[in-house]
Amino acid sequence: MPENLEAATQEQSNQQSRELPDRIVVPPIKGEMVHLRPAVIEDLDRMDAIEAYVGASGITGKDRIAERGAVRAWVRRSVAWSQGEAPSESGVGDPESRRTIAWSIVTEADHDGDGEIDAANSDNVIGMIFLIDIDGWARSARIQVVLGKDYRGRGYSRDIMPRVMTYGLAPEPAGLGMHRIWVAVPEQNTRSVSVYQSLGFVPSGRSRDALWNASQNRYQDLIVMDTLADEFDPIRSLDAFGMHVIEDNPGVKEALSAREHSIAIRLNSKNDVKHDVESAHGDGAKSATITESGQETAFGAVGESNVPQQKQKNVEGVNAARQSERDDQNSWPYTAGERKTSKEAWWRTLGRGRKRDVEGK
Repeated sequence: MPENLEAATQEQSNQQSRELPDRIVVPPIKGEMVHLRPAVIEDLDRMDAIEAYVGASGITGKDRIAERGAVRAWVRRSVAWSQGEAPSESGVGDPESRRTIAWSIVTEADHDGDGEIDAANSDNVIGMIFLIDIDGWARSARIQVVLGKDYRGRGYSRDIMPRVMTYGLAPEPAGLGMHRIWVAVPEQNTRSVSVYQSLGFVPSGRSRDALWNASQNRYQDLIVMDTLADEFDPIRSLDAFGMHVIEDNPGVKEALSAREHSIAIRLNSKNDVKHDVESAHGDGAKSATITESGQETAFGAVGESNVPQQKQKNVEGVNAARQSERDDQNSWPYTAGERKTSKEAWWRTLGRGRKRDVEGK
């Protein structure tokens, strides 16, 4: 194949690999406290019944009317995509052809012990979770949870967010194949910021005075946080809140397989570093002894520059080992104040060899 034709074919393949599918099957996702099913239009009235938009300005920075309007548009976009409708056909499409997936959060629990399911008045629906602004070109999506007024602060977000993110970041066809998932949260919503940090999100930007704080009658900043496919660890994000992995969920088997593979690579890498450091120490001790005795060494005669060069290599080997230990300690940014990209995250192996690998890797 001629070089120019091969390059054109590769470029076309890369472009096609970044196009979202015309139709998507929204998968159900299991949690320990709740489970998720694809949202339907009828669920919009159920969101009104559970007063899902009360206090919206303190949670998302929008007023109640704007939050309700956004949720209704997101659900309609999700339903349209699942039915194979083009954005231009659905009447609620994004002008940039971005897509949305909406799940309804369903409970079958009776936490108050009254003999009835907690959300009986809404057919067990207690809220929704979304992947919004799904951008096939940038492989990026935003995540957001909207819960009913009486179902906040119970840990539901901690149960479902890592599972949705696992699906979002897992490679196709098991997952959505995203490279980045991000959130935007008002600065006054410190509880959500803490939860997102525990899930592995790190602050990536701040929009000054972007929102109106109605409770304090002043403007407030909008904090943007994100995580990348090679940084996010769904197992640790669940462990952070005492949750367990459910292997039947979409993308989890691929994540577990990649994790085992990455652990093996990491152990081999550590053994190699340890061997290099031990060898460097041994050579350094030998060269020092020989030098003191005034004899010639394997590096050359006494006084030549080879000896100090070897000592420098010894120091570099020790520093490399210490840096490896620091990387292990810092690879999980629970409440990190600065970005600490994981150099050994097992998610880094996901998606390798796929046609869409044109992100500079």
